[in-house]
Parts: sequence; structure tokens; C-alpha cells
Amino acid sequence: MNRNLFIALLIIFNIAIDQISKVWVRASIELGEVIEIVGGKFILTNVYNEGAFLGMGSDMSPILKTIFLSILPMLVLAYVIYYIVKTKELDRLSLIAFCCIIGGGIANVFDRIVYGKVTDFFFIDLGGVFKTGIFNVADLSVTTGMIMLLFSGIIFNNKEKNIEKTA
Repeated sequence: MNRNLFIALLIIFNIAIDQISKVWVRASIELGEVIEIVGGKFILTNVYNEGAFLGMGSDMSPILKTIFLSILPMLVLAYVIYYIVKTKELDRLSLIAFCCIIGGGIANVFDRIVYGKVTDFFFIDLGGVFKTGIFNVADLSVTTGMIMLLFSGIIFNNKEKNIEKTA
């Protein structure tokens, strides 16, 4: 498959899955309703987030919100798209990771522009330190992409060290 087509399809897939899940949540779960799944460890709810991660920035003025939560992220996402299209040396794992980050980022920026807020609906509480804030599929895409990039960096770094040892 053509590399650029692969990039476009993966980004579109991430956006589509996120938007479909948000449409379903807005249509099926009342605002603030809590649906416990798996004994309250996994919860579905419907909340609106007017800020960024965990509501940060929700108290900013409308102009600052527009700049920091819509315009700046769009510029960064545009640059990352440019970077992955131009950088042919990226390994497959890094390419997929960047596509997940871009897709999730675009999906949340889309919500901020169209709705003025982002729909969040997942909450996980496994007890102790493993308790999340309320998040959505786009957040999951971005987080998964970041973890994949970390693994890719570790793998690439280890390969470079092994090459240096054999040289």
C-alpha cells in the first residue's frame, strides 16, 4: 500500500472511531449518567470537558481557549503530519504511533471547534494508584501513540547500541 495512503487511512480511522463513539455516547447516555460495568471498575458516563487533559484550561478566557486549545494544536498537528509525510526513514511503529496521535488530536480539536467542548465518557478505577480521569477514544489514541513512540525509541536506541558494540 502507498505510504501516504496508509498514513491518511490510519488517521481517518482514529478520527472515525472517536467520533462514532462520541455520537453514540451523546445519543445513549444522559449527561452526568453513570453506568457501572465490571463491578464499578469500568464506568461509562457522559461529561463535557471545556478544557484540555483532565479539564486543564477550562477556566481560561474564550480567546485563550481558542488559541491554546484549537489554533496551537492545529498548527502542531499540521507540522507533525508534514514531518511524517516527509520523513521516509521513520520505522513502522513510529509511523503508526504518530498517526494515532494525529488522529486523536484532530478528533478532539474538531469537537472543540464544532461543539465548544469535548465529550468524555470512559473512567477506570482499579483501586490504588490506577485510577483515571474521564477520557475518550481520542485520548486513548494519543496515549497509545505516545507509549508506542516510547517503545520505538527504546527499541531504536537498543539497536543503535548493538550496532556500535559490533562495530
